[in-house]
Amino acid sequence: MEFGVDMEDENIGSSPSQNQIRVVLTSSISTLTAKDSNGGWKQVVDEFSRTHVDHVWKTKASGWVYTLSKLLTEEEAFKFAVENGVDLVSVITATVAGPFLTTNVPSSIQVLLSPLTNICKAHIFLMEHEKADGRYICSAQNCPLAKLLNHLAQEYPSSNLQRFLGEDLNQAPSEISSKKLKDLGFKYKHGVQDIIHETVTGCVGYGFLHPIGS
Repeated sequence: MEFGVDMEDENIGSSPSQNQIRVVLTSSISTLTAKDSNGGWKQVVDEFSRTHVDHVWKTKASGWVYTLSKLLTEEEAFKFAVENGVDLVSVITATVAGPFLTTNVPSSIQVLLSPLTNICKAHIFLMEHEKADGRYICSAQNCPLAKLLNHLAQEYPSSNLQRFLGEDLNQAPSEISSKKLKDLGFKYKHGVQDIIHETVTGCVGYGFLHPIGS
């Protein structure tokens, strides 16, 4: 599907003029892929590692409707921005974790990894920075599953984690790079340990997890 906008071009749009309106769009990590054209793992996933719409339609993997909606929304938004002189910036968020207000545990909390505080700060930062342009990955830290489980076990000891012992979980297939955002001067407030602490605290507080030691 073509919209007349090259989404691979990181220079899409231009620096905002005094008469331009800046809009910050919330995108999703689901719009990116860690696989190359041959199906192998990329060493680094950046803003250029975009999932192709045709691939989503063809494979219809789990959550494909959400991914498709994010891809098409972003494409249409950039098309509209170019045609109407809007200065559009897109924030590609990692899976969100941390404190929550819902009555059920959000699906993102079940897989962790980026606190809402970091994402909100990134939106404000990009709204205000005069050189912000194009798409930006917002992902605080790459964390192999083994390290994540170790932090979780320290924060909330659970026998359920024992089933992972002995597995090789130290290698992450790809690094999700937030270099473009950090090069602009953005600094993350929370790391993995903070994310896990806030998530566990929220789950315990809402009764989804038993209090530690109970």
